[in-house]
Amino acid sequence: MPPTASRRPDEQPAFEWAAPGLHLGFDHADDRPVRLVRLATGPDAPSAAAPWAIVDVYTPGEHRARNNQTLLHSGAGQRLRYAGRESLDGELRITQHDHETGLEVTSVFRAAGPGLQIRHTVRNGSERELVLLSVSSAVVAVPDTGGQELLWGESEWLAEGRWHQRPLHDLLPDTHPELHGGQYSRGLFSLTSHGSWSSGTFLPTGVLANADGPSLAWQVETSAGWHWETALTGGTVTVGVHGATDMHHQFAARLAPGEAFTSVPAGVCIADGGRDAAFAALTGYRRAIREVRPVDARLPVVYNDFMNTLMGWPTTERLLPLIESAGEAGAEYFCIDAGWFAALEGNWWTNAGEWLEAPERFTGGLLSVIDAIRANGMRPGLWLEPEAVGVESPMAKRLPDEAFFQRFGERVSEAGHFQLDLRHPAARAHLDETVDRLVDEFGIGFFKLDYNTNTGLGTDVDAAGPGAGLLGHTLAYTDWLRDAQERHPGLLFENCGSGAMRMDYNLLSVVHLQSTSDQQEFRSYAPIAAAAPASVLPEQAGNWAYPAASMSLEETAFAMTAGVVGRIYLSGFLNELSAEQSALVREAVMLHKDWRHRIAEAVPTWPLGLPRWEDEVVALQLDAGPQSLLAVWSRGGAAEIALPELEGRTVAQVYPAALPQWTIRTGDGAPVLEVPAGPAARIFAIQ
Repeated sequence: MPPTASRRPDEQPAFEWAAPGLHLGFDHADDRPVRLVRLATGPDAPSAAAPWAIVDVYTPGEHRARNNQTLLHSGAGQRLRYAGRESLDGELRITQHDHETGLEVTSVFRAAGPGLQIRHTVRNGSERELVLLSVSSAVVAVPDTGGQELLWGESEWLAEGRWHQRPLHDLLPDTHPELHGGQYSRGLFSLTSHGSWSSGTFLPTGVLANADGPSLAWQVETSAGWHWETALTGGTVTVGVHGATDMHHQFAARLAPGEAFTSVPAGVCIADGGRDAAFAALTGYRRAIREVRPVDARLPVVYNDFMNTLMGWPTTERLLPLIESAGEAGAEYFCIDAGWFAALEGNWWTNAGEWLEAPERFTGGLLSVIDAIRANGMRPGLWLEPEAVGVESPMAKRLPDEAFFQRFGERVSEAGHFQLDLRHPAARAHLDETVDRLVDEFGIGFFKLDYNTNTGLGTDVDAAGPGAGLLGHTLAYTDWLRDAQERHPGLLFENCGSGAMRMDYNLLSVVHLQSTSDQQEFRSYAPIAAAAPASVLPEQAGNWAYPAASMSLEETAFAMTAGVVGRIYLSGFLNELSAEQSALVREAVMLHKDWRHRIAEAVPTWPLGLPRWEDEVVALQLDAGPQSLLAVWSRGGAAEIALPELEGRTVAQVYPAALPQWTIRTGDGAPVLEVPAGPAARIFAIQ
């Protein structure tokens, strides 16, 4: 077992800062930068932190101060010295200065629920231009106990949220640095985003779980490039959380004298417990950083005509029966998905971007369909891909080249789409006009905002590197979203990126709903829905529920279960279902409505562990204190699962009422659930 870092007398905090559920300590000296030396849930709770400098800064002329493969030990970061601090409105601000380069760094620690939101602003205090190649968002070291486990998530289109949990020392072997002059190991375990899909390959979240002490969880809050890494650092494990970097994303920021750059935020949580305690802390933190409006708090049920239904080809004749059946099922919003703007002939993908209705699609015009939605007791919604302009769209000629992503003087084209750059006023004005017109003309109350292409590293227009251009655009995009909601406070926005390819809390802090996948195979949706609350709040997890007439009653209940335990996102030809199937759909919607505000206060736990892609039995529990919901999906043969954590609690099936009850017996004092062969699913209430 690696040695545990001990604290020397000179590592006692020089100053401390506290907020509800948080207690931090820092030290500094004339020969070293400010270090975080204590991170705990309270003044008497065990600390998760080992002493480590709070920020790393890379410049072109100076990278690392010691040999390694991480972004730790930056030369400029090691030269920073304490210059002052202030505490105001739940934030601690620590200022440091590098007298050699003139860099001034202000580190902000903001209390947010049970966690911290950390960011750093680097100001050029010199009289010459300075260039930054990366600025860390958070750096935290913890004692290496030898028993920690690292959790990380992989993602891809149709297979989102595939989590892994491994002993840390399986990933970072003990290389016996004590035999090599006390040098640190030079290996690392890291994840890095690729291009403009922030969660297209990996999830921007990680957990260092510790069953025998505090656990650490983190997330990177950006829709641009990001990177996080873990490394063994001499009796400690150091976690570095970063936005875009030169090394990984061709990022650079030029600072004229007096100019500043602020790192993307990082969320950091500690929890006195293991995996589920860490995710519970992340859940509370995510709720604390969300900008929730009254219309968000209603948590309405949305029907969308796309998934396994119209698939981008709406017409009046196809929509009217869906509108009627969605209203009867209990939907409160009806979203017309892609294709409403497209002529019946031609390639709507390459023509998209002007966002005018296609009159030949709708008898009596789109407004007549909108009126039918309202007549059936629902509010209307539309699909948009706001950042995309088809290469054959009139907008591609109407907008200037500078309003689009470019590389080396040429517009970036990806699969027939140009990418708008929301930093440019013409691009923003186009989207403002689009949203304002559709709200004013049709009374739209919901927009599904899609993002279907990975446009690469970014744009080099007005940027020192394409990674910086992408970052600037994504910040402008969230600013546009906030501004649109201020103008239209009753408007809801869904975040979608070919499902969940851009699922991050830069966007999720300001939007209402997140599409969790484009997966059309209902059996495969179970592990996606069950794992989603590790990445997104359960009340934002838009899980498709798409029953079909071809399904058995058991399969229908299986398909509906994913929606009940997140945000139910209805689809499917509801008008074609049998009476028994329709009853199962209405029952699921009613159960979700009964629980949705409790779900918005619940924390996720996984009685069988985070699901693996091929698991035959998948389970998710949403713990709302005195009451919880437990969803169990069976995708294989019959099995028995023990639920020792539910010892002493009552477990009762609450969905579906019309199908057989699964047997629950007691074994060794704890409930044992007899799971039949699948596909089948049940939802239980736990008292």
